Amino acid sequence: MSPLPPAAARLRPWCAMAAFAAIALAAGIGPAVAQAPNSIDALSISKASSGRTVVKFTLKSPLANPPAGFSINNPPRIALDFPDTGNGLGRTAQEVGDPALRSLNVVQAGNRTRVVFNLNKPQSFEAQIEGNTVIVTLAEQGGGAAAATAPPTVSRFAEARPGESTHALRDVDFRRGKNGEGRVVVDLSDSTTGIDIRQQGKSLIVDFVNTTLPRNLERRLDVADFATPVTTIDTFAQGGNARIVIEPRGLWEHSAYQADNRFIVEIKPIQEDPNKLTQGTRAGYKGEKLSLNFQNVEVRAVLQVIADFTGLNIITSDTVTGSLTLRLKDIPWDQALDIIMQTKGLDMRKNGNVVLIAPREELAVKEKQQLEAQQQISELEPLVTESFQLNYMRVQDFASMLASNRQQQFGAGAGQTATTGGQGSILSKRGVAIGDPRTNILIVSDTPSRLEEVRKLIRQLDTPVRQVTIESRIVIADDKFSRQLGVRFGVQTGFTLQNRYAGGFGGSLSTQPVVHTEGNTVTRDTRTQTPYELASGLASAGYSDSPQLNVNLPVLNPAGQLALTLINLGSGNLINLELSALEADSRGKVVSSPRVVTQDNGKASIEQGTEIPYVTPGTANNPATVQFKKAVLRLDVTPQITPDNRVTMIVEIRKDSVGQLVPTGTGGFIPAIDTKNVTTQITVNNGDTAVIGGIYEEVLNNDVNKVPFLGDLPILGYLFKQTNKTIEKTELLIFLTPRVVKESVTAVR
Repeated sequence: MSPLPPAAARLRPWCAMAAFAAIALAAGIGPAVAQAPNSIDALSISKASSGRTVVKFTLKSPLANPPAGFSINNPPRIALDFPDTGNGLGRTAQEVGDPALRSLNVVQAGNRTRVVFNLNKPQSFEAQIEGNTVIVTLAEQGGGAAAATAPPTVSRFAEARPGESTHALRDVDFRRGKNGEGRVVVDLSDSTTGIDIRQQGKSLIVDFVNTTLPRNLERRLDVADFATPVTTIDTFAQGGNARIVIEPRGLWEHSAYQADNRFIVEIKPIQEDPNKLTQGTRAGYKGEKLSLNFQNVEVRAVLQVIADFTGLNIITSDTVTGSLTLRLKDIPWDQALDIIMQTKGLDMRKNGNVVLIAPREELAVKEKQQLEAQQQISELEPLVTESFQLNYMRVQDFASMLASNRQQQFGAGAGQTATTGGQGSILSKRGVAIGDPRTNILIVSDTPSRLEEVRKLIRQLDTPVRQVTIESRIVIADDKFSRQLGVRFGVQTGFTLQNRYAGGFGGSLSTQPVVHTEGNTVTRDTRTQTPYELASGLASAGYSDSPQLNVNLPVLNPAGQLALTLINLGSGNLINLELSALEADSRGKVVSSPRVVTQDNGKASIEQGTEIPYVTPGTANNPATVQFKKAVLRLDVTPQITPDNRVTMIVEIRKDSVGQLVPTGTGGFIPAIDTKNVTTQITVNNGDTAVIGGIYEEVLNNDVNKVPFLGDLPILGYLFKQTNKTIEKTELLIFLTPRVVKESVTAVR
């Protein structure tokens, strides 16, 4: 079944009534039919004291139950069916002229007569039996006359504010969506424009209330070539409003939304599902609304009323019996059918335009019997052998998917495998699949129905796999700064005390000058002194060639030095001072960029680096061995392309380098490995770059070597200490960029 749009569905019951009348007249069925056991002999219309309209039908014989019927709101009509009853009035139409009831149509077809009430406004009805008379009472629906006459098919998208100025349309455009939907894009002068949407027949009408339309926008857009449900778009002025008429084709549904001054109507195609009563993607009941008022009526008669309303071919099982009293008002017809089936314990099976309704147990038994029959047929059905050429998949992988049991088939040829069916297998119990890896051909022997399943599976799976290029960048940036200040300071001097005592001090005892006194004469010995001479004071003063240092805290490999020497030639006093300084600033950056190409959902690895050998000392029983440690840059990635063309990746990146040598207990050394590693799962847009990890390190060192107490003196303390300040900053950043490889065809001449 191809369901009509809601507006067309509303017209369908009246069309069915007209067709019903046409068939009756064409068949030559007169007012009185001999085969009908009962007939409508008279009818009268009157007003009750409450102001309600009362229609009385006088029959030849009384009815067992009130006639079944239904009502629709647009156009407002009520239909009653009199079973096993003919038309004895001698006419098929009668004008009434009542404020609620305009006219009546009485049409007979076979043994059934349908009476159609043509209303001026929607009414509810109630049917009662009093002897040979059927009394139908019409009552106005709740909500007042204005609510009853308001067309329920109009959807007020945006209310127009009273007294506001005239609005205008700026532009009307059409675009095609990614999934084949058509979008009508309307630019408004402001966001307060009133908008009404309604479906009329197979068209969708959008009215812009109190809106002007420029002359250049009064046009028809032919958009049939865009492969959407929309064929044409007509834009024109309608009184003080602007109107857009959208003509779709096939099965469709629409939605509308507004963002600021832009209004968009989206027409989506619907894939027909033969097992659904109503087509569409929205959840819940979506059928056209109707009203039902039954009192002790047969279930089969109610199902016949729904069949006439919807146009479905309803087949009712012989076991569906009984009657029910039902009063439903303005509910979707598929919900009404669901209520009836739940009340009577029924279920349905739909196939195209045919609906089978039977008790649940009966349907379950029938389906079980069908499945058992199909199983018996499959066990007796002859086997057919067919070969399939696989283009992209490996035949061994596909054969393992067909069944759960695999065994080596030596007779089939070298390297060939045979797969047999079993529990959870696509193949039947007698089916077998043989894969030839040499030609990548799959040979399947099974029933025709299972071969068709294998054929569908091959069409779906044996397709080229999309590929992804993953490019990563590993950036290691370091910033090192150091400042060192050192000093070398030495003093040598000699002295006498009351011409009786002599002495001196210097950088060390071995280099200290010696003074010798003989009477009133003081002499210094410049010879190298022995410990005995130093003790007896017999040696003269002397100086060594090396500096005589009291403080020795220099900077290794200084960038600059400043030395100062003071000497008193008469007394032999000597002062040595040397300042050394070094300031270093180092900046570096290491960029590694591994990249790899792999298939969708396929793991790829790439690495680069060195293997460091080290010797493990041997023992008396075991000789020395050489082992290796890896210090590599490695990228492991498994990409997955999502339906919206994004890439989800499971990534592991490792950046190793050689560290310090660690001594072992046996006398050897093992190199340590400084490693930086990140493992993550991330989703990135195609072609975008994401930072998936980073490590920032900062090391601050302030080292001071000094002479106790003297190094703490203000200002002068710098002559007795060495300072070293070091700042090291290291930052690691890892960038990842996936790109989906475009499929292209390259022509080779």
